[in-house]
Amino acid sequence: MNFKRVLYILLIGVVAFVSGTVGVLVGYKFLSMSSPVSNMIVPGATTETVSLSYADTEIDTAVTKAVEEVGPAVVTVVGTVPGQMTFFGRSADSQSSGSGVIISTDGYIITNNHVVVDTTDLVVVLSDGQQLPAELISTDVFADLAVLKADGEMPAVATFGNSDNLKPGETVIAIGSPLGQFRNTVTTGVISATGRSLDTGNGYFMEDLLQTDAAINQGNSGGPLVNLNGEIVGINTMIVRGGFGSTAVAEGLGFSIPSNTVRTISDRIITEGYFSRPYLGISYQTITPSIARRYRLGTEWGAYITKVDDGSPAAQVGLKHGDIILSLAGVEIGEENSYVNTLFDHQPGEEIELRILRIGDEFAVTVLLGEVRVR
Repeated sequence: MNFKRVLYILLIGVVAFVSGTVGVLVGYKFLSMSSPVSNMIVPGATTETVSLSYADTEIDTAVTKAVEEVGPAVVTVVGTVPGQMTFFGRSADSQSSGSGVIISTDGYIITNNHVVVDTTDLVVVLSDGQQLPAELISTDVFADLAVLKADGEMPAVATFGNSDNLKPGETVIAIGSPLGQFRNTVTTGVISATGRSLDTGNGYFMEDLLQTDAAINQGNSGGPLVNLNGEIVGINTMIVRGGFGSTAVAEGLGFSIPSNTVRTISDRIITEGYFSRPYLGISYQTITPSIARRYRLGTEWGAYITKVDDGSPAAQVGLKHGDIILSLAGVEIGEENSYVNTLFDHQPGEEIELRILRIGDEFAVTVLLGEVRVR
């Protein structure tokens, strides 16, 4: 091998080495600029720490503020329902539960009559779980209201708002204890309508009710319906799940007693120990068009007197079994005006005119209404 050939081979080797080295450097630079591999963490390599930020903003809304204000005044009402004698012996005692709201520092609490009816050994459970004994002061079955008094220190007192100012679409909050165990559950909705009437199935309507789509479940009864100012505008009393006379299933149909009605009745119970209603002194059967046709009564609507109490206002003006009351104070009894609701538009001690149908003859009498204590 001569010298020129050796030099030629060495030159080719140097060129190849330099070319390879440059290619590697160029390729690495290219990959580091464009390839995701550059984001990989290489063991032993120095990496830059990424700092993440978290928001710590406190968000207060009108709803949360109202709940914070009223929530501590909402209680769970628990009562014992004594067992009944049966063919197999006495049944075991059971419990009923509902909701209520504290309205005075003295421990007066509003709830529904149907929550406490036939119960003994009443207890109220505060929002923090503390239990206080309570006694029933009085009730008004027709408005489905009851006033209790609890012993002990009250954690908070709710205030009444003016239910006459409510308008459909206004936001409201329901607070209560659904199913008796989920204390101080909060749901929101709107006033769906005002001035609603519902047939109780007991011969009278509950009138002037508030309708809301705020979720109300069993156990919410007696709890407050609250406006965004944190004021009681209603006491929740019932829900409707199905359509009247149909198989349709409905949701979001809750009803509350207006706060102005609640305040009038509760104030009277607290100051006098009872709430009175006007008293005529009769037992009656409501006449409807179908009953009238069947018995040929001569009127499609009215109150058929089945009994007159001795010494009652009705007895004093000569009303008898078989008489039919057609109207009270000029208001005819009909589909929209039941006997009881029409009577309750008046006060004890008031004189009103009754129009009576007796064996085909109509006549009028003036009666002085008495007073009955509703318990």
